[in-house]
Amino acid sequence: MPESTSAETAAPSSSPTPHQESKNDRIVWIDCEMTGLDTTNDKLVEIAALVTDSDLNVLGEGVDIVIHASDAALDAMVPVVRDMHASSGLTEEIRRSTVTVAEAEKAVLDYVRAWVPVAGSAPLAGNSIGTDRGFLARDMPELNSYLHYRMIDVSSIKELCRRWYPRIYFGQPEKGMSHRALADIKESIRELQYYRATAFVPQPGPTSDEVKKAAAELPAVE
Repeated sequence: MPESTSAETAAPSSSPTPHQESKNDRIVWIDCEMTGLDTTNDKLVEIAALVTDSDLNVLGEGVDIVIHASDAALDAMVPVVRDMHASSGLTEEIRRSTVTVAEAEKAVLDYVRAWVPVAGSAPLAGNSIGTDRGFLARDMPELNSYLHYRMIDVSSIKELCRRWYPRIYFGQPEKGMSHRALADIKESIRELQYYRATAFVPQPGPTSDEVKKAAAELPAVE
């Protein structure tokens, strides 16, 4: 991944998907790297974002930004996080970066707005995305409020496949485990593409009669 001390925002130029794609169906994928998981004390140090259409095609080049943090914040990392960020090269990029949290938020918002013009229409997606959203709510409230309150958490689908379709779970593609934000997003999109191809009903989905039959066979809620 290139050194990221500034943001790259692409103009909307990708070809539309074969079906009638709606801008309201787009998905905002975000991954963050932090100095830890404590939203009270730890720092947001890297954020990457990609927007996809409903068929999981990436739109534009995305944004990948390393945010500066003080030496004190880096020194406070627990050993496992310190080793992880050191081995990925992130720690040194954090030290060299001059980007503030506010500047990073603006860059991500500019990219997201270019592809998602209506606020509140696109859900946030990723793996175990609740932690990332907690840091967004704390540090990037304008970006957080621009996204729909619903989230698409790929790890939830993973957990369901583990219980319902173990062959799909154990056959999932291996991840690089780079612990860098942009690479993690790309792997999350790829993972959801895999689940769509293996665990979900093929397009165009069940017929109306099949849907009605399935709904009618559900047990009543008391």
